[in-house]
Amino acid sequence: MEEHYRPREVEQAAQKYWQENESFKVTEDPAKPKYYCLSMFPYPSGKLHMGHVRNYTIGDVISRYQRLLGKNVLQPMGWDAFGLPAENAAISNKTAPARWTYANIEYMKNQLQQLGFGYDWSRELATCKPEYYRWEQWFFTRLYEKGLVYKKMSTVNWDPVDQTVLANEQVVDGRGWRSGALVEQKEIPQWFIRITDYAEELLQDLDKLEDWPEQVKAMQRNWIGRSEGLELTFQLQDAGEALTVFTTRPDTLMGVSYMAVAPQHPLALKAAERSRDVADFIAENRNAGFAEADLATMEKKGIDTGYHAVHPITQEEIPVWIANFVLMSYGSGAVMSVPGHDERDHEFARKYGLPIKQVIAPRDGREIDIHEEPLTEKGLLVSSGAYSGMSSAEAFDAISARLEQEGIGQRKVNYRLRDWGVSRQRYWGAPIPMMTLEDGSEVCVPEDELPIRLPEDVEMDGVTSPIKSDPAWARASYHGQAATRETDTFDTFMESSWYYARYCSPGYQEGMLDPRAANYWLPVDQYIGGIEHAILHLLYSRFFHKLLRDVGLVESDEPFKRLLCQGMVLADTFYRESEDGGPKTWVSPKDVEVERDEKGRVVQAVHRDDGKPVLPAGISKMSKSKNNGIDPQSIIDQYGADTVRLFMIFAAPPEQSLEWSDSGVEGAYRFLRKLWRMVHDHAKDGVTVALNTSDLADRQKQLRRKTHETIAKVSDDISRRLTFNTAVAAVMELLNDIGRNEDTSDQARAVVQEALEAAVVLLSPITPHICHQLWQTLGHDEAVIDSRWPTVDESALTRDTLEIVLQVNGKLRSRVQVPADVSKATLEQLALEDENVQRFTEGKTVRKVIVVPGKLVNIVAN
Repeated sequence: MEEHYRPREVEQAAQKYWQENESFKVTEDPAKPKYYCLSMFPYPSGKLHMGHVRNYTIGDVISRYQRLLGKNVLQPMGWDAFGLPAENAAISNKTAPARWTYANIEYMKNQLQQLGFGYDWSRELATCKPEYYRWEQWFFTRLYEKGLVYKKMSTVNWDPVDQTVLANEQVVDGRGWRSGALVEQKEIPQWFIRITDYAEELLQDLDKLEDWPEQVKAMQRNWIGRSEGLELTFQLQDAGEALTVFTTRPDTLMGVSYMAVAPQHPLALKAAERSRDVADFIAENRNAGFAEADLATMEKKGIDTGYHAVHPITQEEIPVWIANFVLMSYGSGAVMSVPGHDERDHEFARKYGLPIKQVIAPRDGREIDIHEEPLTEKGLLVSSGAYSGMSSAEAFDAISARLEQEGIGQRKVNYRLRDWGVSRQRYWGAPIPMMTLEDGSEVCVPEDELPIRLPEDVEMDGVTSPIKSDPAWARASYHGQAATRETDTFDTFMESSWYYARYCSPGYQEGMLDPRAANYWLPVDQYIGGIEHAILHLLYSRFFHKLLRDVGLVESDEPFKRLLCQGMVLADTFYRESEDGGPKTWVSPKDVEVERDEKGRVVQAVHRDDGKPVLPAGISKMSKSKNNGIDPQSIIDQYGADTVRLFMIFAAPPEQSLEWSDSGVEGAYRFLRKLWRMVHDHAKDGVTVALNTSDLADRQKQLRRKTHETIAKVSDDISRRLTFNTAVAAVMELLNDIGRNEDTSDQARAVVQEALEAAVVLLSPITPHICHQLWQTLGHDEAVIDSRWPTVDESALTRDTLEIVLQVNGKLRSRVQVPADVSKATLEQLALEDENVQRFTEGKTVRKVIVVPGKLVNIVAN
């Protein structure tokens, strides 16, 4: 063993060993308990960023730990390779998305391998490969046959620059989140999967996910949005039609003062034919795509249609307005507005001078001014005719029963969740396996024609999808009939919704999954990824898993047993103001020399190149936009992969944000050098004798006790608490205790040998390369990854003596060492006779002596 720690040589040697021995390749083994650990796979953007490194380090620590427990551990890796960014990059770099994507995969795979992650690379997949999306296409046709897929015209948010549909959440201030173009509302045919058929199960099964963060489960519950209410009909007095609305508050029905419809509602379009003002209003608002969260804060705008609805109980005429806060994509596109008891309705009514009626009074009898502020809580009905005096719950039942009896109302459970629109109008995605016949009917592509391959050797013009502009590609036949292939491609959430299952049998050619392998490995025992995926990806994956179950491919109900959402990686940000008043110029932290005060605050910051000041802008998430990302490769090159891994684990608990610190990285490197030196200095003195635990001196017992206390703590921190940072801190304390040992006797060296072996195994999931070398240096023939996690020797934790704290009036005055079995009376006597205690009780009367066994004695005196 060399005296000095050289990370590059150590890491290359360890990785060579793992590769030659296929250390992480696994197969199903019913004789061993399985453990499937999965980190969310990356988009092949070109380079790993620190968020990737943190995510994958956490997963690797868990995987290696579980392996040391003797489990059959699967940890795979692949690439979420389809998507719009590849198209944009290909256009910028004048290449094809496929070439750009495959080159990025090759580079990023090399980076992952340099970091020493224990992946079974034989299971690697890329979602853009036909052998992957073939089965997705096959599955889609099965869902179509089961009635779970349909096509309909749908109003979508259309980005005219990116030429694609945007989710409401991708529309920011009316503009596309990526292109910045004004978003249009457009009617186009879209393919949908009936996720709403599974809404109740998706909601109820959240209760089964005991090891998911409550925050994530709450977000999914809100997204599914189950609500019980009444669907009722308002007849239109002068349009010969009716408006159907859904309300969760039928108790407020007597307070309806206007109806509101979306700008795209058929009644709004009918009103536009009669009024130029209405037509202009619709034209102004029809292209406003809003995330639902924005509806509460946006400016409320509306216009009277001139039509009137008839109140189903009072027969009162109610004006019908068009309002920009009503979305056609939610419910029926019409709502009954009760401004006295709804904030949004109240704001609109005040703006346009519409009536505000109070029909609910507070239960506590307090006075309220309904014109100033709506009462949104439930209470007692007032000014509601026969229903006055009832509670909201009683009125809910009574009004619902009446309208059901009259045939104009029906109790109903509604969900905020909408069916999953899976069509995208871009090129770089899996082709949707459907065809249109000459008579306009749709049919599935026959199974023997799958996969429908996406052509990869294409030229991008930045406007039209290559398969949409190529009539020859779309030309097909179906049992002798002329047919046209679907030229939309799948939403990339389709690929990421089942990749975890394909990892179980990636080379399987007989079907989408090998049920034997899938049911051995699934569900995933530990899933790791950012909380930004809490709703869409995780919800779609749960839905997809239930679909897989219902066609007989898997037996479990849920895909992921345990979920960990790692925090972001943060870094300092610096900038300079533009001299011409333009945007700020963000300066990379690596180009800044910083002077800090004793609390770590920036006192002065200057650019390394010119020595001139730059301005600090605080800590924020690493991003290209603020030029504060740190390239993992540069840190690996300077300090080695183990230093990067150790810093990522030690700097913060995994679910919290991690603040990048150059000094922290240097500290991690110093610790590894210390570990290396301690093992080197111990090993150079030769082989140790066998440990005789029955013949140890007190100091030897203390170090051995520290070793086994550390084993117990690290085991709990990694397995149950997932607090890897405190696990590292515990090993650091153990090394400090080893460093204080000056005993060179044979048994003392044997105790140190045990302690160093424990430290190396405990650290090996975190810093596997250095531990691979150190384990051999400590005399072991097998690799540390093939060893076993150390077990706690309970006898080592037994103490012969205890340190007891002595207090006077609650303040520490002395400490004494006593036998572990000392009596209470003896403790009291020792405390009262202690010289330091007597100094603080002299001249005082002892009123009480409080003994806490094994910990302290407190003497109360005055």
